[in-house]
Amino acid sequence: MLNKARDPMQQAASGSSATGVSRLEVVTFKLGEEEYGIDIQKVQELRGYDAVTRIANAPEYIKGVVNLRGIIVPIIDMRIKFKLGEPTYDQFTVVIVLNIGGRVVGMVVDSVSDVITLTGEQIKPAPEMGSVLDADYLIGLGTLEERMLILVDIDRLMSSEEMGLVEAAAIA
Repeated sequence: MLNKARDPMQQAASGSSATGVSRLEVVTFKLGEEEYGIDIQKVQELRGYDAVTRIANAPEYIKGVVNLRGIIVPIIDMRIKFKLGEPTYDQFTVVIVLNIGGRVVGMVVDSVSDVITLTGEQIKPAPEMGSVLDADYLIGLGTLEERMLILVDIDRLMSSEEMGLVEAAAIA
């Protein structure tokens, strides 16, 4: 289980520096017109989008699985998951391979922008509102000059009960 007191995203969002975390590095990516960020420590690698092996009866957002150096990795299309329209796959489409609690999962995004270091002051709490992305999975909003990043708690999202289907699909 995630220990919130030691989670660097939570510390940065709260401005806490109990363990000296005053900066947070995030990988930024796009889904449609929005820009998102996730903790770089969760990212194992970036890959181009390749064909996947479909899993029968898997939810639509689980595109299938790929064999990544002997590890069967479920691939989740975040555009479908967040109901952001029909995905298109081109030379900019990227699979962000994540390591969440020892489980390897790939998430398909429209493109990866860059790596940004945010300070605790640049991370604002997520507003309470009905949104496509459940606020439970948001850490906050990162502000960087004219840019606004939606900071996703990728641990909580990928470990959610609904995404737990990923484990079943990976085993099948």
